[in-house]
Amino acid sequence: MNIAILGYGVVGSGVAQLLTENGASYAQRSTQPAMQLKHILDKRSFPGDEHETIITSEFGVILNDPSVGIVAECMGGATFAYDCVLACLQAGKSVVTSNKELVAAKGYELMQAAKANNANFLFEASVAGGIPVIRPLSQCLAANHICEVAGILNGTTNFILTRMIEDGTAFADALAQAQELGYAEADPTADVEGHDACRKLCILATLAYGKHVYPEQVHTEGITKITAEDVEYAAAFKHNIKLLGRAQQLDDGRISLVVAPMLVPRSHMIAHVKDVYNAVLIRGDAVGDVMFHGRGAGSMPTASAVVADIIDCAKHCERRRVFDWLPNDPAFVAPANEECVRLYVRASGDAALPSAETIAQSNGEVVFITSRGKYGETIAKLAAFDVKTVLRVAEFEAC
Repeated sequence: MNIAILGYGVVGSGVAQLLTENGASYAQRSTQPAMQLKHILDKRSFPGDEHETIITSEFGVILNDPSVGIVAECMGGATFAYDCVLACLQAGKSVVTSNKELVAAKGYELMQAAKANNANFLFEASVAGGIPVIRPLSQCLAANHICEVAGILNGTTNFILTRMIEDGTAFADALAQAQELGYAEADPTADVEGHDACRKLCILATLAYGKHVYPEQVHTEGITKITAEDVEYAAAFKHNIKLLGRAQQLDDGRISLVVAPMLVPRSHMIAHVKDVYNAVLIRGDAVGDVMFHGRGAGSMPTASAVVADIIDCAKHCERRRVFDWLPNDPAFVAPANEECVRLYVRASGDAALPSAETIAQSNGEVVFITSRGKYGETIAKLAAFDVKTVLRVAEFEAC
């Protein structure tokens, strides 16, 4: 079984390393006579690299090689990557990917292409890196009605918030530290504005509820407006601020999808997930609460999930792995304003304080947590205040 890798960056190089070092043992586990890395696609050259002789800048070399049965897409993006993955699936080659943007935006179309051509399209590495969550959600927990999937889905923002909570660091300084350590990109927008977590939530919600969900359907907020004062006030309420992605099924069958910074009670385990670690909480009616925790990114953790999918494809080269869902239904996702939630509010103004738990009221500033109600209606009641910060309060009620 010959394998090709698209992209020789952080993840792709980790995949190449694992295949080179452990290919023989992977072949034994997959029942294949051998598993060999034959091509690597990258527009750059790598003089002196151990894989220099198999690196090509021409995708056609891989697409037109009938000996390549599995392709690992590790490039990122949803344009060129989509074209390459679709072409491979149409040629009957199975594809595995770590690309959450691709799966969130084009997963349904690619799954249909895989089905039509008796190929596999696997994407365990697209959510939470090396933490196994895709298969458990779609297979091991299949007997459950999933009432909620929630979690810390982005390590960069979790590192920043951890520094703000534990060291009192300002957002800008914590971001600079994350960039210094290589946890944040030079342009951190996708992380700090919540887009990365949004894409991952789409994938989890799609698997949990059986219909494709697109990023534009998810109410998404980032952490750029969180201040040291908000962190301190949250602590006074015995909460930590975390960027959470939450998918919840409502009583009428629709789902609510939100990515936003939220106050998480310190009595809950998610509040204590620190630094670059991720955590995914799955809540089922039969199993109760199950949480997956670990390193959600990085070369080798993500590569381990990619290679596990490669082995799975090799084991099932004559038949499809069962991953499938229905197309998007716009009416399936409830408007964000209908979400029932309590809100943390920091504001100034002399208006009458609503019925709420107050933590501070001095120097013209008031901080309080509202009673539970529809998000839009509660926001409307705050019109008399000069609102500085509004954050959701995460509550985890039993299914």
